[in-house]
Amino acid sequence: MRIAFIVPYVPNQVRTRPYNFITQLANLGHDVDVFTVGTGDQDLADAESLKSKCRMVYYYNQPVWRSLLNSAIAVPSGKPLQSVYSLQYDLARHLREVFEHEGGNSQYDIVHIEHLRGSAYGELLKTRYPGIPIVWDSVDCISHLFRQAAGQSKSLFGRVVSRFELGRTQRAEASLLSTFDHVLVTSDPDRKALLDTVRNGAKPASISILSNGVDQDFFKPNPDIQKEPDTLIFSGKMSYHANISMVKYLVDEIMPLIWQHRPNVCLVIVGKDPPSDIKKMGENPLIRVTGTVKDIRPYLWKANVAVAPLVYGAGVQNKILEAMAIGLPVVSTAKALMSLGVVPQRDILIGDTPQEFSDKVLHLLENQDLREKVGEAGRAYVGEQHEWSRISEQLVQIYSGLILPAGNPRAN
Repeated sequence: MRIAFIVPYVPNQVRTRPYNFITQLANLGHDVDVFTVGTGDQDLADAESLKSKCRMVYYYNQPVWRSLLNSAIAVPSGKPLQSVYSLQYDLARHLREVFEHEGGNSQYDIVHIEHLRGSAYGELLKTRYPGIPIVWDSVDCISHLFRQAAGQSKSLFGRVVSRFELGRTQRAEASLLSTFDHVLVTSDPDRKALLDTVRNGAKPASISILSNGVDQDFFKPNPDIQKEPDTLIFSGKMSYHANISMVKYLVDEIMPLIWQHRPNVCLVIVGKDPPSDIKKMGENPLIRVTGTVKDIRPYLWKANVAVAPLVYGAGVQNKILEAMAIGLPVVSTAKALMSLGVVPQRDILIGDTPQEFSDKVLHLLENQDLREKVGEAGRAYVGEQHEWSRISEQLVQIYSGLILPAGNPRAN
């Protein structure tokens, strides 16, 4: 198959879902052309690196001011700001030119669009070339995320933006479900939440659940790295409001209970773009805030326990899967069970109140055998359920199901 893969941010090891889909599809013998936008030297470098993984990469620079202007223009339109933030007009023009040839039918067998931020490109193509099968990977139900953030975010900015975007996003997601030929999400709660947006008897496209995976050749234990005593790790993009809320909950309500019993426990917060209030936490000598790191694995290898006290969120938490793949025991809340098939208290420890959470962490810190047992169980779970090659084969089956009925002679 020839696949046009449109993603509104440059895929890399951090933006793991599109990166691994692209890599695996190419490994399976499919021709993948990537159309993407980015900002700055790192995105450009990642785009260059991606060229070794697929057939072609069409990269367009999108300055932050352009994204902010897109958002400002969209305010009176009723469109969600997410849907226009990554709209790059040179890329849109290029897509139109590429698909002009014989109505697009000889160019690509299928188009893959990622996220609400990429949906505008899919709408453009579907309007002009309705016969092209398009798969929209929603990843998460964004309105479901905003609904939770509007009431539970510990960031005032997060609550305000979420309330502003909620109604817009619900309407947009409902419309997109009827626009594209097939929809993907990472978890069943997100599938149900997307379907809940549909109104007035509209007929949505079929929705498939494709969970996130882990590159287990990259994320694996390293017995040569010595553990740092009494070290906890929280990882994730620190400009993301759900992660900000988690860290504030962790530091304000959970860590004081841990320090009462083990006053030397160190918390390492790893992730790019931490806001000023998160950076300020690093003034505490027991908290390290790293900001952007080139490679998260050394921090995971040195830690004793990974902590992910989910306050709200959507989809599958990569931070949990990556820690498990390393063999690191994870403590989370019951919200993690909604999108993962883990067995609680075997593959992962669960604590839903600050006291319960701190008790689970302390129990692990005090018991090396338990740390090893939970870590091994979590790693086994990831190996069974979150292998990218297996997930990508399911994606190919979805593509084929959309192509074959049309009698496309190049489908394979």
